[in-house]
Amino acid sequence: MLSRTADHVYWLGRYAERAENLARTLDVQYRLSLLPRKAASEGVGWARTLATLSLGEEYAARFDEDYEAHRVIDYLAFDRENPSSIYNCLRAARENAHAVRGTISSEMWETFNATWLEARGNAPSRFSTRNVAEFIEWVKYRAHLARGVVLGSMLRDEGYHFMQIGTFLERADGVARLLRIRLACEATDNDGEPATHDYLPWTVLLRSLSAYEIFRRVSRDRVTPRHVVEFAAFRPDVPRSLLRSAELVFDNLSAVANTQSGETQRRAGVLHSMLRFGTLDSLAAGGAEPFLQDVIARVGDLNDRVGRDFLGHAVPA
Repeated sequence: MLSRTADHVYWLGRYAERAENLARTLDVQYRLSLLPRKAASEGVGWARTLATLSLGEEYAARFDEDYEAHRVIDYLAFDRENPSSIYNCLRAARENAHAVRGTISSEMWETFNATWLEARGNAPSRFSTRNVAEFIEWVKYRAHLARGVVLGSMLRDEGYHFMQIGTFLERADGVARLLRIRLACEATDNDGEPATHDYLPWTVLLRSLSAYEIFRRVSRDRVTPRHVVEFAAFRPDVPRSLLRSAELVFDNLSAVANTQSGETQRRAGVLHSMLRFGTLDSLAAGGAEPFLQDVIARVGDLNDRVGRDFLGHAVPA
């Protein structure tokens, strides 16, 4: 496969998954913002969300550190100038699909194109309580639809494998960041004192991962930060767990291996083995947040190496 084609398919997977991850992240923070709490505390939560998404500096420069909920949601969901907004991720996914119309199935192209056209026509330019909730649910629905079309209509060739690599690298990154956001908000209250644990935010997080019912079915543990992090990181049978994503990245990398990708495969295997055989006690001796930051760093390294080994990206000097 031409590296240019592989690049478009890879980023199609990443942008489509990123839009869904952002929707799920917004879903958590938006639902929690509806609960009674101090206005300053709510602003701290949105600031930590932006910082964990690596968008804090750009947002602060544009909006002078105004973390009012409506403004932050507009920025993450609808902002045309934010390249990482849900709106722009859906546009980028459609553009990458258009570039490889001969590689993907016609059903896939029609699905991604229709998603973008509907987003462009219906995504609100200004926030309202009603339309943001509908938009988040619509993004998740379109993501489920696109995933079904990919699995049901795409040839299992190199293009499929590159799309899966992009999808599950992005999923691992998004889930790790979502857990970090919740841990950062849990760590201290607005006065800098240790916060009292509340099970509700972690229940909301599990629901945002479409995993609350699974958690109740397979675990007898209470909904606590530790139990949720362990569940979302190390369960091989949970669709959005870190371990499941790492396993699929490794498997799909193995399917497209070439003569120069040995080190990339090895590092993907290390991440997979770390999550498969490790425990929170062994991997997060310094705390769960540094462990999650390490996962994010490893995913970023794999992204760079995939670009160099397969997609024709220039190697930094």
